[in-house]
Amino acid sequence: MTTNYSGAGPSQDLVPIKEVRDGVVIMKDGSLRTVIMASSVNFALKSSDEQQSIIIQFQNFLNSLNFDVEIVIQSRKFDISPYINLLENKQKEQTNDLLKIQTKEYIQFIRTFTEQYDVMTKNFFVVIPYSPLKINAGRGMFKKKVNEDSVSNFETSRSQLEQRVSVVQQGLVRSGVRVMQLGTEELIEVYYQLFNPGTSEKRIGSDK
Repeated sequence: MTTNYSGAGPSQDLVPIKEVRDGVVIMKDGSLRTVIMASSVNFALKSSDEQQSIIIQFQNFLNSLNFDVEIVIQSRKFDISPYINLLENKQKEQTNDLLKIQTKEYIQFIRTFTEQYDVMTKNFFVVIPYSPLKINAGRGMFKKKVNEDSVSNFETSRSQLEQRVSVVQQGLVRSGVRVMQLGTEELIEVYYQLFNPGTSEKRIGSDK
């Protein structure tokens, strides 16, 4: 099943996104975006040789690009309440008094810790753009012809975008980074969180 998103209403007028279709963000100016989620690399725990190899591979990756990419780091306060609820349910189900007390003390420790320190979660994204050539639609029969070919034009542009995605994915994997291309649902979630920073954190790709 294909899920599309198309903004509508006064608040959406400020958002540069026209719609999200088939894992592609379509901007109001006609350009396309796709987003790759990337893992972090614990650089400090690597040996000197491994660190040097990562640097060289990443440098080679950047030098191989003949198009722009945007690297985005999203930091958000992690919502610990679902975990607390899970522990409280486990405490109620516990029949061993000692384990019940230990669970209660652990819940209190988690609450105290998260009150004193912000528990943050970080997501790393690489945004890959593609801007198709703009053709003046004109009027009358020419405009109708462009409208008829809009689906074909989208597929052609998406094919060009996917080639760029492949280049970025291969370059990041060689640098030791795990990658995942976001689908329509994940893209809607990411952009919703971006434009609604007050919402609680939800793991990308999770249904819970």
